[in-house]
Amino acid sequence: MSTRIGLMSDLHAAPEPVQEALSVFRAAGVSRIFCGGDIAGYGDRLDDTIAILRNSPCQSILGNHEVWYLEKHGPNADPPAEYFRNLPYVIDEIIAGKRIYLVHASPPQSIMDGIKLLDETGRIMPDQKIAWTERLYGFEPDVLIVGHTHQVFAEQLGQTLVINPGSTRFNHTCAILQLPEMKVEVIPLSGETPVLAWNWGMEAYNDSN
Repeated sequence: MSTRIGLMSDLHAAPEPVQEALSVFRAAGVSRIFCGGDIAGYGDRLDDTIAILRNSPCQSILGNHEVWYLEKHGPNADPPAEYFRNLPYVIDEIIAGKRIYLVHASPPQSIMDGIKLLDETGRIMPDQKIAWTERLYGFEPDVLIVGHTHQVFAEQLGQTLVINPGSTRFNHTCAILQLPEMKVEVIPLSGETPVLAWNWGMEAYNDSN
């Protein structure tokens, strides 16, 4: 019997696509939901986004924006800080006979060294795929789930299936992982065409867009 896992990441204080993703997951009958971090950052509706997560079965990890928030505000300054200080850097579990490892950027627990496999058009960059395959040599988990780079992919790198479900806000995507088949379905959100590579490193984002 298949087990379905809901995946989302880089929510960036935009609650509507998060709510939509959770609705998609409920309809698909997922048994677990994981968020790859960066709940905060860019947007101004952080409290609303956290409220949705608190009222859901989603398990989240820390991204760089949560760490920066805690550094700026302190761990007990307000409800977001209280929520963030209880999040782990990594989730490492066995599900349906497969070892699943969730980290924001790259293992073992980096929040900044992101796995960037796509060029600006959303095509795989062969040199980066080779480089990351080499970097992950000896990495034992069957599935590695990451975020951070605002890219959408599911690529086999060596013995590990590496998945980035994309940003619910900027890529307009979430994903469902089916185990033990190791199948990944990317799901569009907000009535938008998925953006496979949202290049935050090249241009500033106008929050009014």
